[in-house]
Amino acid sequence: MSFALRWKHENVRLIVLSAMISIAMTFMFLVLLYGTADKHVSVVLNGRETIVSTKQWVLQRLLDEQAITIGPHDKVSMPLDGGISDGDRIVIDRAIPLTVKADGKAKTLYTTEKTVQAAIDQADIEVRGLDKVYPSSEAALQPNMTITVTRIDKKYSETSYDVPFTVVKKNDPKLALGKQKLVRQGQQGKVVKRYETVFADGVAVSQTLVEKMTPQPAVDKVVSVGTMKPEPKVTMLSASAGASSYTKRGVTFNAKKVMRNFTLTAYSAGVASTGKGKGHPEYGITASGTRVQEGRTIAVDPKVIPIGWWVYIEGIGFRRAEDTGSAVKGHKIDVYFDSESYADRFGLKRGYTVYVLGPKKPESL
Repeated sequence: MSFALRWKHENVRLIVLSAMISIAMTFMFLVLLYGTADKHVSVVLNGRETIVSTKQWVLQRLLDEQAITIGPHDKVSMPLDGGISDGDRIVIDRAIPLTVKADGKAKTLYTTEKTVQAAIDQADIEVRGLDKVYPSSEAALQPNMTITVTRIDKKYSETSYDVPFTVVKKNDPKLALGKQKLVRQGQQGKVVKRYETVFADGVAVSQTLVEKMTPQPAVDKVVSVGTMKPEPKVTMLSASAGASSYTKRGVTFNAKKVMRNFTLTAYSAGVASTGKGKGHPEYGITASGTRVQEGRTIAVDPKVIPIGWWVYIEGIGFRRAEDTGSAVKGHKIDVYFDSESYADRFGLKRGYTVYVLGPKKPESL
């Protein structure tokens, strides 16, 4: 064996070791060269992009170098322990705190979303068709914003009430003057109203009439009133009857009672006098159930003048006691007029004489 072969055979381990050391040193040199080389990296923080120059090769070390702290709810486009290369683009979205209120509860939320709707979805809150969201679903999120979801519900209800019938009087020339004959009995009607009530988080905020039905219309009461005048006749009054018989405005009558010093006031069917408007089901209806009529209706104290009785008021004429009133007590009469303004101008009149006649109106001779 030659010297060279013998040397090579005896030093093979030394040759292999020398080759491994040479490779390792080359690798370390390359790593050192790469690690010390400047890398240009794009950092996008909350939409604002900055180009930074660094020698770091791990993202976390780059962030430390730039004094950028990542919160527990922030989002980063690549792992913090991942390597970085020249030309990399790193996107960081900061989470902002929000308060979301719904169903009587308030929830604190940290999010990197951009819109109100996205934050509601993240909070796992269902928004129904009628519910209201404030601010609007498309609004951009702001730090410490409060988002409110108001639950809107609609419920429907019905109310019904009776409608009084109207008394219709028709002149009948074949019926004696002043006589009345029932032609058709009246019948109360019925009205049903359907309402829609809107509730916001269980509290009623509005009510709307959505439907009005009349399942049973009112039937007018029809009465024939005689207009046939009797033949003229002469009535002879006895001396005894003359003491209680009176003739006023061409009508002779017997008074059951004569009362003096009455006070007169006036009223109408409107809100100012009765508290009822024209849309009220009892508008114009007296305490006795009749409909008010100018020239006939008065309100009295039933303890003084019976309801349904006729009276003659000096200077006013014949009237029928059909109504009552909380302020009509004792020797006081409230005279009905159609005109509300005239009733106001009527004022308070004292010293009137009232003849109480009875349930039948005297007829002219």
